[in-house]
Amino acid sequence: MPVCLITQPIHPVGAERMRAAGIEVRHSTATDEAGRIAEIHDVDAAIVREGLSAAAIDAAPRLAVISNHGTGTDKIAVAHAHACGIPVVSTPGANVRAVAEHAMMLMLAVARGAVLADAATRRSDWQHRYTVPMLSLSGKTLGIVGFGRTGQIVAQMARAGFGMHVVVWSPRVDEAEVAAQGVQRVETLHALLEVSDVVSLHRPLRPDTRHTIDAAALAAMKPGAILLNTSRGGLIDEPALVDALRAGRLFGAGLDVFAREPLPVASPLAALPNVVLSPHQAGSTQEALADTASQCAAQVIDALAGRQPENMLDPSVWPRRRHGTVARAMAVQA
Repeated sequence: MPVCLITQPIHPVGAERMRAAGIEVRHSTATDEAGRIAEIHDVDAAIVREGLSAAAIDAAPRLAVISNHGTGTDKIAVAHAHACGIPVVSTPGANVRAVAEHAMMLMLAVARGAVLADAATRRSDWQHRYTVPMLSLSGKTLGIVGFGRTGQIVAQMARAGFGMHVVVWSPRVDEAEVAAQGVQRVETLHALLEVSDVVSLHRPLRPDTRHTIDAAALAAMKPGAILLNTSRGGLIDEPALVDALRAGRLFGAGLDVFAREPLPVASPLAALPNVVLSPHQAGSTQEALADTASQCAAQVIDALAGRQPENMLDPSVWPRRRHGTVARAMAVQA
C-alpha cells in the first residue's frame, strides 16, 4: 500500500479521498526539520503546506510526488525535486476567491480602523469615533500589482461592490486581457503607485519579485494610501514599510503574510496601530480548505496511479519521473 505523508493539517476530505483510493495516510507529528526527515523516509507522496527542504527530499528515496497545498511553492526545494525526477504539483484556483475576499476584508478593516474600533467598544470608549480617522472606499482608485486569478477577482469585487476605479500593473499580462476585465493597465509600477489610494499585491515570490515594494516604491505611493499583501511576505521590504507607517506617509497596511513566519512577537509591525495583521489565513475558509485538500489528494492519486497530474509546475518532469516500488505497483493495478 502506498503511503502519503501530510506534513501539516489539511481538511479531512483529502485524507478520506486518498484512503478510498487505497493509500495509507500518515499525519506528521514533527515539529522540526529533523523530525520531518525521520518521518518521510518511507513515503511515496507528501502533501505540504509549509514547504519541503532538499534534505527532506533526499531522505525519501520512494517519494514520487509532492503536492503543494496552495499556489505558492517558494518554500519547496522545487528545482531539487525536479532534478530527482519528483513532480511538484499545486492547487491553483482552489482558494483564490477566499484570498480575494480576505484582501477586501483587510482593505475595509484598515480603512475603517476596525481593530481599534473593536478594542474601544470593548472598553466602552465612545469617544473613539471622534478621534480616529476613517476612509471611504467608494470612488477610490485600487492598484493591483499582479493580475492573476486572485487579482482579477479582487478587481471584480472592488468595482462591483465599492465602485472603485481599478488600475493594474502586471508585466506578464497583455493589454487585451486587462481591458477584457474592465480595468486600466499601466506600464510601470511607479505609474500605479502614484495614482492608487489602495495598493494590493498579488504576485508570486521569485528572485525578480522580492521587495517589489521597497523604500523607493513606498516613497512613490500617494500620501495616505493603504498597502495590502495577501500573497507573499517577501514582496515587501518590511523595515522600509515600518518606517513609512511610523512617519505617517501611509494611512495603514493590511498584511496576511510576512518575511518571517510566524511573525515574531517583537516585530515592529505588531506594535503599529495602523496595521491590521492576520496569520497567513487568507485562503483558509472551510470551503477553500476542502477544495484545496481534495485537489491535493486527487493529484497524489493520479501520480501514484501513473496518470499525469493536472497542475504540475513543470510537465517536462513527468516523462522522466521517479518510479517508486509501491507507485509502480499501484500504477499497474490502476
